[in-house]
Amino acid sequence: MSELSLPEFPGLADRLAAVREGVTDACRAARRDPEDVTTIVVTKFHPAALVRALAGLGVCDVGENRHQEAQEKAAELEDLGLNWHFVGQLQTKKARQAARYAHAIHSIDRARLIDALSDLERPLDAFLQVNLTDDPGRGGIAADELESLAEHALQNPSLRLRGVMAVAPLDEEPARAFERLAGYSERVRAVAPEARDISAGMTHDYAEAIAAGATHLRIGSAITGNRPEPR
Repeated sequence: MSELSLPEFPGLADRLAAVREGVTDACRAARRDPEDVTTIVVTKFHPAALVRALAGLGVCDVGENRHQEAQEKAAELEDLGLNWHFVGQLQTKKARQAARYAHAIHSIDRARLIDALSDLERPLDAFLQVNLTDDPGRGGIAADELESLAEHALQNPSLRLRGVMAVAPLDEEPARAFERLAGYSERVRAVAPEARDISAGMTHDYAEAIAAGATHLRIGSAITGNRPEPR
């Protein structure tokens, strides 16, 4: 699909191509295979039409962090066969609803949420979100709870524990934060050897995340452009 065929979203194809090139360059610098890194395009507040345009450009993995918005888009775009990644904080009471459309939830941060995702119709990929700050109000669990939460997740046959997820703190160099996250990933692998994935890296720090071993990037505005006002 050429840029001329996307009049509603000028620059979209070029921005996507630039990020893909940036990811490839970062992987080469880290001596990693770009095929081992999944770029999730986060489309928060953007219309379903933009997601459809992205699919036409070869995007298969889409991220959302608001359940209602994600649910509506997934239903409208069911014909595209996309992989939907829920990357925001998820209320326990909405968990089973999210599991109907999501292929992965990147924000597992408590045992009650794991329990709410039991007996699902199909397996769900799960990432344990780690809080890399000292602020308990931020999303994610404390690092000292990782092993116990991983063990709890392993007891749920509806979940495939994929690894860890985190957001780099604003007041710290991303490289240092992601280095810590890589250490937390090793601790989870000691409990669940197959849980080797790391969901980390956004628009401004994905190169540092790749250098630290990230396998799933969550990139929004660098591809989609500025977000519209919330509906």
